[in-house]
Amino acid sequence: MKKLYNFLLLMAALAFLTQAALAQTSGSLTGLVVDDKGAPLSYGTVTLLKTSDASFVNGTAIDLEGKFTLKTPAPGNYRLRISAMGFANLDLASFEVTSAGFSKDFGKIALKQDAKVLKEVTVHNLRPAVDVQADKMVVSVEGTAMAAGNTAYDVLAKSPGVLVDQDGNIQLNGKQGVKVMIDGKLTYLDGKQLQTMLQGMPADNLKNLEIITNPSAKFDAEGTGGIINLNLKKNTMTGLNGSVYGGYQYNTKSGANGGLNLNLKQGKWSSFASVDLAQRPRKRTFTMDRIFSREGGNSTLNQSGKEEGETFSPSARFGTDYDLNKNHSLGATLSLNHSRTNSGVNTNSTLLDPTQAGLVHNQTTTHNKGQFSNATFNVHYAGKLDTLGTTLSADIDVARIRDNSPSDFLNLKTYEATGETETEFFETLNPTSYQIYSAKVDFAKSLPSIKGKLELGAKASYVESDNQIDFYNREGSQRVPDPNRSGDHFIYDENIYAAYSNFNATLSSRFTLQAGLRAEYTNSEGNSIPNQKVTPRSYLDLFPSVFVQQRISDNYQIGYNYSRRIYRPRYSNLNPFRFYIDANTYAEGNPYLKPEYTNSFQVTQTFKKSYNLIFGYAHTKDDISEVPVFYPEENKMVFQQTNVESETVNATFVAPVTITSKWNMNNNLTVAYQKYQTIVNKKIIENAQTMFSAQISNNILLPKNFKLEVNGTYRGKGVFNVYKTDPAGWVDVAVKRSFLKDQLEVNLAFTDIFRTQIMKGTSEVNGNINAIDMYQFGQGMRLNLRYRFNKGEKFEMKRRATSVDEVNRAGGN
Repeated sequence: MKKLYNFLLLMAALAFLTQAALAQTSGSLTGLVVDDKGAPLSYGTVTLLKTSDASFVNGTAIDLEGKFTLKTPAPGNYRLRISAMGFANLDLASFEVTSAGFSKDFGKIALKQDAKVLKEVTVHNLRPAVDVQADKMVVSVEGTAMAAGNTAYDVLAKSPGVLVDQDGNIQLNGKQGVKVMIDGKLTYLDGKQLQTMLQGMPADNLKNLEIITNPSAKFDAEGTGGIINLNLKKNTMTGLNGSVYGGYQYNTKSGANGGLNLNLKQGKWSSFASVDLAQRPRKRTFTMDRIFSREGGNSTLNQSGKEEGETFSPSARFGTDYDLNKNHSLGATLSLNHSRTNSGVNTNSTLLDPTQAGLVHNQTTTHNKGQFSNATFNVHYAGKLDTLGTTLSADIDVARIRDNSPSDFLNLKTYEATGETETEFFETLNPTSYQIYSAKVDFAKSLPSIKGKLELGAKASYVESDNQIDFYNREGSQRVPDPNRSGDHFIYDENIYAAYSNFNATLSSRFTLQAGLRAEYTNSEGNSIPNQKVTPRSYLDLFPSVFVQQRISDNYQIGYNYSRRIYRPRYSNLNPFRFYIDANTYAEGNPYLKPEYTNSFQVTQTFKKSYNLIFGYAHTKDDISEVPVFYPEENKMVFQQTNVESETVNATFVAPVTITSKWNMNNNLTVAYQKYQTIVNKKIIENAQTMFSAQISNNILLPKNFKLEVNGTYRGKGVFNVYKTDPAGWVDVAVKRSFLKDQLEVNLAFTDIFRTQIMKGTSEVNGNINAIDMYQFGQGMRLNLRYRFNKGEKFEMKRRATSVDEVNRAGGN
């Protein structure tokens, strides 16, 4: 704690000295451009003209949040011209620049629709699906036909550079250790539990997702592969307004969803409520082939199986904000998510063991009734301390997560040589719960003299994980504890205290700098009853980040990024207990896992403000990764997390192409070289592969106001620790049409049209092989309708995320 105390003093001293030493050099011109409904415009241009002769001086594009920033010109008289397709040009009143340090905020600038222009060109307006910014890639979700009736998990899994496996593990540009945030807040979940939560979240409520490969010091240092931030929609209308929606889906099994969104602005209160219900089918088929290598002859195991079931997912969000005055506001948000899964897995396997006479057949039936619930409550404050942009915000969060998965297991083993059979039947109870408490405060001060900003913040969080598993036999109608399989109760506590300082400034007309330092002190302890106690750990780490933006010309910019990150072991992965999967497969925790650390570098080149070429390199020490451990004499395989070494080199090309005025295409191409070094049974296993992936999204405006979306994805051969993955590709098509003056929207989507989204992979460990071929029935169709209504005046909500300025911080602005 002494180190942390000294660091906080150092940060405060640096902030004071930095602010005191700043010299007044140049100012800025800023503003927010909105449409006639008060919604921020995500396209358009701002032009700076001389008042005397209307000659061009400078210009910039309006970003996705509707904001713009221009460097203050030389002293003189100027005016701004705001232009956006479908709207009449707006010339603002002339103003005088008196010095190089002159700054002016033009506030909210509303553009009016031009009926003549709209009649001619509105069909030509296609919002970009992917926008690459200096520190992130923003993928638009709101209003897309692909999002209607889908889940946040489906949208995430099909985003550029993202790979999600069947266990919910996420890779980004070939790197694992990716953390998911919602409105700038960590979910604290990984793997299956994260997958379950995202599958219960409707994509209709998403605005966009931000892919941040090199986060700044403002973010939690957790996530060596980067951060994916899911931003929920914000209300931009006053009075009573909202939407109601419903849909149907089919993928050989039927499903349905429906929901309601309500927003109410009255006086100083801004409130919202949303409810969603979904019944979604679960279906997958798989085959698995194993070779157990041993002296005297190898054993082979061939398995095929099928899972069928359904998941019922109700969810709700409620929130309100109260304006204390024009500069200060308070608010609260409650999010409730629940899912009930009822599924069964049937497998048939054949074991050929040269030490036994004849084949051994296993017929296994597993039935699971899982229940997952997540309740999160947030209280927040936001304040503007002066007119220069000094802000203070604070958040307190409390979350309760419960995951209860009772299951039963029935295995019938038949020895072909003798006809003898053995029956094994037992039940398991596996309740898991998380209690999460988090509090943070963020301070930001604008520095107009250098067109910069100073940010300071602190955060404290506490997480308690309680995981229990018990085995039972059935004796008549009674459930009796199984004496041959001892139960396990694992409790894990983790405290993290963090502080950061972040500074950005314009160094010259060609260079801007953002530099930050974050300190995180971690204190954790685990206790496995009755097995063993996990060694307590306490450590303090520093996480620097540097971002340099170089402007070569108006059509060519280069960004240089560096950050250091950490990925702590999952709570469940530290549990040393062995979990039963099937007759030949287990999963086992590792109480000796170390946290992994990654140093990540990235260079982004932007051409003509549209095309981006991104180069990245990351080296990870003690990479936490899954390794299959084989026990050939028993014909068993155990999945275990362990620490390995890895490095990734990647290049991504983002190229939007306008085919015609009614057809644009977004192309994302990635080449990544991945290399892993793993030690198993004191032997080093090297696995390396150059992987190519591509995603092409087409947006086409058809006659009669129909909009067509065609997306194609390809992922080539890849590696993951000791695994090698086969290529896969798929095509999705969707069409959207609006009626009743855009109040009614109809979406029809067909996914994985050619049934090619198949996962194939192979692992080889010291001659032992495990190969899997799985299809999760992504081929299907969805039909969705949404009706929007409103009654009121225009206004702009101050916040709709659970934490004020969290979304802005995600963009580094």
